[in-house]
Amino acid sequence: MANYTERAKQSHAVEWLNDNAQVLSIALFFIACMGFFWALTDTFMTTGNLLNVVRQGAPVLIVAVAMTFVIMTAGIDLAVGSIVALINALAAILMANGFDWVTTSVMMLAAGAVVGLAQGWFISFQGIAAFIVTLAGMSILRGIALYITEGYSIPIKDQAGFFWLGRGTLAGIPVPAILAVLVAIIGFIIMRNTRYGRQVVAVGSNLEAARRVGMPARWIVCSVYMMSGIACAIAGLLIAARLGSGSSNAAVGFEMQVIAAVVLGGTSLMGGRGSILGTALGALTILIIGNGLILMHVSPFLTQIVTGVIILLAVWMNTRLFGAGFKLGKKG
Repeated sequence: MANYTERAKQSHAVEWLNDNAQVLSIALFFIACMGFFWALTDTFMTTGNLLNVVRQGAPVLIVAVAMTFVIMTAGIDLAVGSIVALINALAAILMANGFDWVTTSVMMLAAGAVVGLAQGWFISFQGIAAFIVTLAGMSILRGIALYITEGYSIPIKDQAGFFWLGRGTLAGIPVPAILAVLVAIIGFIIMRNTRYGRQVVAVGSNLEAARRVGMPARWIVCSVYMMSGIACAIAGLLIAARLGSGSSNAAVGFEMQVIAAVVLGGTSLMGGRGSILGTALGALTILIIGNGLILMHVSPFLTQIVTGVIILLAVWMNTRLFGAGFKLGKKG
């Protein structure tokens, strides 16, 4: 009996490690990166630098949480950087023309939802591949942002409450970081404890099977892109509030950081599996790598190379190890 109990405990432990292997691996990688930059720079682990990292990185985490849901449906949203830029520019233009920041923020959240919903409609109801729809969206939306700003930065003035969202602190913690944590917690609860979260997983695992058992599969797919649009609106507003201006050149390369954070965190590009905790760790890892390289006086262009390598390795891990039946203690 004692041997049976011991074997059962070992079996549960192995099963838990199998289920959480990717999150544990990114956690270890995150700790290793922290230790590496701490050892090689004098300023990396200072309070000021770490607070600056989470303040500037909050938009990435916010959009990465939404992107986790998108990728869990076996989709992708390449337009997130362009949506952020468009919202960023529109918000600045509206406030420059006399709108208060609260009204502007509500309008921008609605605009983000509409843009995301439009992309989702083409993907889920018209059957166009997510890659094509969002690639087109990336070009169209960035083009609109460039057109309405004529390539210039639009300054925002006399909006103290708005600036507080991007520059303020609560109990010494940057407001953007607090908002990002709240979004991550909400995303975690939705994924783990709600019917909608289970439906997203089911649709990502097998859309046709989900549809046949009565799930509104197409609307679920559509909704995750709307969620992504809203997250992009929040990110665009936070960037405008921090910089005090709006620009069509905001968030260039943003989609690469977001996708890297999600896949590095263990979300499967094939759909049906994802982790908000893994995404948060992935986002923080991407951010500290960029920050650490800058503090080491490495060329900022190297960050793009590192991000690309991370995406490639993460996808390789997804497909070759976790997607090919690799399990702790056995293979095949």
